[in-house]
Amino acid sequence: MSANLINLLMEATLQTLYMVAISTLIGTLVGAPLGIFLAVSRRGELMAAPAANAVLGLIVNATRSTPFIILVVAIIPFTRLVTGTSIGTNAAIVPLTVATIPFVARLIENAVRDVDSGLIEAARAMGATPMQIVRKVLVPEALPGIALGVTLTIVSLIGYSAMVGAVGGKGLGDLGIRYGYQRFMPEVMAAVVLILIVLVQLVQTAGEMLARRFDKKAPKNRGR
Repeated sequence: MSANLINLLMEATLQTLYMVAISTLIGTLVGAPLGIFLAVSRRGELMAAPAANAVLGLIVNATRSTPFIILVVAIIPFTRLVTGTSIGTNAAIVPLTVATIPFVARLIENAVRDVDSGLIEAARAMGATPMQIVRKVLVPEALPGIALGVTLTIVSLIGYSAMVGAVGGKGLGDLGIRYGYQRFMPEVMAAVVLILIVLVQLVQTAGEMLARRFDKKAPKNRGR
Protein backbone atom coordinates (compact mmCIF):
# COMPACT_ATOMS: atom_id res chain seq x y z
CA MET A 1 0.00 0.00 0.00
CA SER A 2 1.40 3.39 -0.99
CA ALA A 3 2.26 6.17 1.44
CA ASN A 4 -0.53 8.24 -0.11
CA LEU A 5 -3.14 5.60 0.71
CA ILE A 6 -1.80 5.25 4.25
CA ASN A 7 -2.18 9.00 4.70
CA LEU A 8 -5.74 8.80 3.35
CA LEU A 9 -6.53 6.00 5.83
CA MET A 10 -5.16 8.03 8.72
CA GLU A 11 -7.12 11.11 7.65
CA ALA A 12 -10.34 9.09 7.24
CA THR A 13 -9.83 7.46 10.65
CA LEU A 14 -9.48 10.86 12.30
CA GLN A 15 -12.61 12.08 10.50
CA THR A 16 -14.54 9.04 11.76
CA LEU A 17 -13.31 9.55 15.33
CA TYR A 18 -14.28 13.24 15.11
CA MET A 19 -17.81 12.47 13.90
CA VAL A 20 -18.35 9.73 16.50
CA ALA A 21 -16.93 11.80 19.40
CA ILE A 22 -19.04 14.91 18.73
CA SER A 23 -22.20 12.91 18.04
CA THR A 24 -21.73 10.85 21.21
CA LEU A 25 -21.10 13.96 23.32
CA ILE A 26 -24.14 15.91 22.09
CA GLY A 27 -26.35 12.84 21.89
CA THR A 28 -25.54 11.84 25.48
CA LEU A 29 -25.96 15.37 26.85
CA VAL A 30 -29.45 15.53 25.36
CA GLY A 31 -30.43 11.86 25.54
CA ALA A 32 -29.39 11.22 29.16
CA PRO A 33 -31.84 13.63 30.84
CA LEU A 34 -34.51 12.56 28.37
CA GLY A 35 -33.97 8.91 29.32
CA ILE A 36 -34.06 9.67 33.04
CA PHE A 37 -37.30 11.62 32.58
CA LEU A 38 -38.85 8.74 30.64
CA ALA A 39 -37.90 6.36 33.47
CA VAL A 40 -39.39 8.41 36.32
CA SER A 41 -42.42 9.99 34.62
CA ARG A 42 -44.57 6.93 33.93
CA ARG A 43 -47.87 6.58 35.75
CA GLY A 44 -47.19 5.68 39.39
CA GLU A 45 -43.48 6.44 39.16
CA LEU A 46 -41.38 8.89 41.14
CA MET A 47 -42.27 12.03 39.10
CA ALA A 48 -45.38 10.83 37.29
CA ALA A 49 -46.29 12.81 34.17
CA PRO A 50 -47.97 10.20 31.96
CA ALA A 51 -49.11 12.59 29.22
CA ALA A 52 -45.63 14.05 28.70
CA ASN A 53 -44.15 10.56 28.95
CA ALA A 54 -46.48 9.27 26.23
CA VAL A 55 -45.70 12.16 23.85
CA LEU A 56 -41.92 11.91 24.34
CA GLY A 57 -42.06 8.13 24.09
CA LEU A 58 -43.90 8.41 20.77
CA ILE A 59 -41.29 10.83 19.38
CA VAL A 60 -38.44 8.59 20.56
CA ASN A 61 -40.03 5.50 19.02
CA ALA A 62 -40.72 7.29 15.73
CA THR A 63 -37.10 8.44 15.44
CA ARG A 64 -35.69 5.06 16.40
CA SER A 65 -37.90 3.20 13.93
CA THR A 66 -36.71 5.31 10.97
CA PRO A 67 -33.92 3.55 9.05
CA PHE A 68 -30.73 5.58 9.43
CA ILE A 69 -30.00 6.02 5.73
CA ILE A 70 -33.56 7.37 5.22
CA LEU A 71 -33.13 9.67 8.22
CA VAL A 72 -29.92 11.07 6.70
CA VAL A 73 -31.74 11.99 3.49
CA ALA A 74 -34.97 13.15 5.15
CA ILE A 75 -33.29 15.76 7.35
CA ILE A 76 -30.99 17.23 4.70
CA PRO A 77 -32.82 20.60 4.86
CA PHE A 78 -32.28 20.67 8.64
CA THR A 79 -28.64 19.66 8.18
CA ARG A 80 -28.13 22.53 5.72
CA LEU A 81 -29.83 24.91 8.15
CA VAL A 82 -27.46 23.91 10.96
CA THR A 83 -24.15 23.53 9.10
CA GLY A 84 -24.72 25.36 5.80
CA THR A 85 -24.01 22.21 3.79
CA SER A 86 -25.14 18.61 3.45
CA ILE A 87 -21.68 17.21 2.62
CA GLY A 88 -18.67 16.62 4.86
CA THR A 89 -17.93 15.60 8.42
CA ASN A 90 -19.71 18.50 10.10
CA ALA A 91 -22.85 17.83 8.06
CA ALA A 92 -22.68 14.12 8.92
CA ILE A 93 -22.65 14.93 12.63
CA VAL A 94 -26.24 16.27 12.42
CA PRO A 95 -28.00 13.01 11.39
CA LEU A 96 -25.64 11.00 13.60
CA THR A 97 -26.65 13.13 16.59
CA VAL A 98 -30.35 13.00 15.72
CA ALA A 99 -30.15 9.20 15.59
CA THR A 100 -28.13 9.04 18.81
CA ILE A 101 -30.45 11.01 21.10
CA PRO A 102 -33.42 8.57 21.18
CA PHE A 103 -31.05 5.59 21.21
CA VAL A 104 -29.26 6.90 24.31
CA ALA A 105 -32.56 7.90 25.90
CA ARG A 106 -33.99 4.38 25.74
CA LEU A 107 -30.78 2.74 26.98
CA ILE A 108 -30.52 5.08 29.95
CA GLU A 109 -34.24 4.73 30.67
CA ASN A 110 -33.75 0.96 30.93
CA ALA A 111 -30.64 1.35 33.12
CA VAL A 112 -32.52 3.64 35.54
CA ARG A 113 -35.56 1.39 35.67
CA ASP A 114 -33.33 -1.56 36.60
CA VAL A 115 -32.36 0.11 39.89
CA ASP A 116 -33.72 -1.77 42.91
CA SER A 117 -37.03 -0.18 43.94
CA GLY A 118 -36.14 -0.91 47.57
CA LEU A 119 -33.45 1.77 47.40
CA ILE A 120 -36.03 4.31 46.25
CA GLU A 121 -38.41 3.39 49.07
CA ALA A 122 -35.57 3.64 51.59
CA ALA A 123 -34.66 7.11 50.29
CA ARG A 124 -38.31 8.18 50.47
CA ALA A 125 -38.54 6.90 54.05
CA MET A 126 -35.57 9.12 54.95
CA GLY A 127 -37.38 12.16 53.54
CA ALA A 128 -35.49 12.59 50.26
CA THR A 129 -37.21 14.65 47.57
CA PRO A 130 -37.78 13.18 44.09
CA MET A 131 -34.90 15.20 42.63
CA GLN A 132 -32.59 14.07 45.44
CA ILE A 133 -33.56 10.46 44.78
CA VAL A 134 -32.77 10.91 41.08
CA ARG A 135 -29.38 12.57 41.72
CA LYS A 136 -28.20 10.56 44.73
CA VAL A 137 -29.80 7.15 44.21
CA LEU A 138 -31.00 6.42 40.68
CA VAL A 139 -28.14 7.91 38.64
CA PRO A 140 -25.27 6.55 40.81
CA GLU A 141 -26.84 3.08 40.98
CA ALA A 142 -27.51 3.06 37.24
CA LEU A 143 -23.97 4.09 36.27
CA PRO A 144 -22.81 0.57 35.24
CA GLY A 145 -25.81 0.22 32.91
CA ILE A 146 -25.34 3.78 31.63
CA ALA A 147 -21.67 3.07 30.85
CA LEU A 148 -22.61 -0.06 28.90
CA GLY A 149 -25.38 1.86 27.13
CA VAL A 150 -23.03 4.64 26.03
CA THR A 151 -20.55 1.97 24.90
CA LEU A 152 -23.22 0.35 22.76
CA THR A 153 -24.09 3.78 21.37
CA ILE A 154 -20.49 4.47 20.33
CA VAL A 155 -20.20 1.06 18.68
CA SER A 156 -23.41 1.73 16.75
CA LEU A 157 -22.20 5.20 15.78
CA ILE A 158 -18.99 3.78 14.33
CA GLY A 159 -21.17 1.70 12.02
CA TYR A 160 -23.45 4.63 11.21
CA SER A 161 -20.45 6.90 10.50
CA ALA A 162 -19.31 4.42 7.86
CA MET A 163 -22.82 4.52 6.38
CA VAL A 164 -22.85 8.32 5.96
CA GLY A 165 -19.81 7.87 3.71
CA ALA A 166 -22.29 6.73 1.05
CA VAL A 167 -23.83 10.23 1.00
CA GLY A 168 -20.68 12.32 1.19
CA GLY A 169 -20.09 12.14 4.91
CA LYS A 170 -16.32 11.53 4.63
CA GLY A 171 -14.51 9.21 7.04
CA LEU A 172 -13.69 5.52 6.65
CA GLY A 173 -16.97 4.66 4.94
CA ASP A 174 -16.40 7.26 2.26
CA LEU A 175 -12.83 6.03 1.70
CA GLY A 176 -13.94 2.41 1.49
CA ILE A 177 -16.61 3.23 -1.09
CA ARG A 178 -14.52 5.57 -3.26
CA TYR A 179 -11.34 3.51 -3.32
CA GLY A 180 -12.33 0.00 -2.27
CA TYR A 181 -15.53 -0.27 -4.34
CA GLN A 182 -15.50 2.34 -7.12
CA ARG A 183 -11.76 2.02 -7.91
CA PHE A 184 -11.60 -1.74 -7.32
CA MET A 185 -8.94 -1.60 -4.61
CA PRO A 186 -9.79 -4.50 -2.25
CA GLU A 187 -6.76 -3.79 -0.05
CA VAL A 188 -8.27 -0.40 0.88
CA MET A 189 -11.63 -1.98 1.66
CA ALA A 190 -9.91 -4.62 3.81
CA ALA A 191 -7.91 -1.95 5.66
CA VAL A 192 -11.08 0.08 6.32
CA VAL A 193 -12.89 -2.97 7.72
CA LEU A 194 -9.89 -3.89 9.86
CA ILE A 195 -9.66 -0.38 11.35
CA LEU A 196 -13.40 -0.41 12.11
CA ILE A 197 -13.08 -3.78 13.87
CA VAL A 198 -10.16 -2.51 15.96
CA LEU A 199 -12.06 0.66 16.91
CA VAL A 200 -15.13 -1.32 17.99
CA GLN A 201 -13.01 -3.75 20.01
CA LEU A 202 -11.19 -0.92 21.80
CA VAL A 203 -14.44 0.88 22.62
CA GLN A 204 -16.13 -2.30 23.86
CA THR A 205 -13.20 -3.21 26.10
CA ALA A 206 -12.95 0.29 27.56
CA GLY A 207 -16.71 0.42 28.16
CA GLU A 208 -16.78 -2.92 29.98
CA MET A 209 -13.84 -1.86 32.18
CA LEU A 210 -15.63 1.38 33.05
CA ALA A 211 -18.87 -0.47 33.86
CA ARG A 212 -17.00 -2.84 36.20
CA ARG A 213 -15.42 0.14 37.94
CA PHE A 214 -18.86 1.70 38.55
CA ASP A 215 -20.45 -1.58 39.68
CA LYS A 216 -20.52 -1.53 43.49
CA LYS A 217 -21.58 -5.20 43.59
CA ALA A 218 -18.62 -6.43 41.53
CA PRO A 219 -15.83 -8.23 43.40
CA LYS A 220 -12.81 -6.00 43.85
CA ASN A 221 -10.52 -8.44 42.02
CA ARG A 222 -12.85 -9.03 39.04
CA GLY A 223 -11.10 -8.56 35.71
CA ARG A 224 -7.60 -8.47 37.18
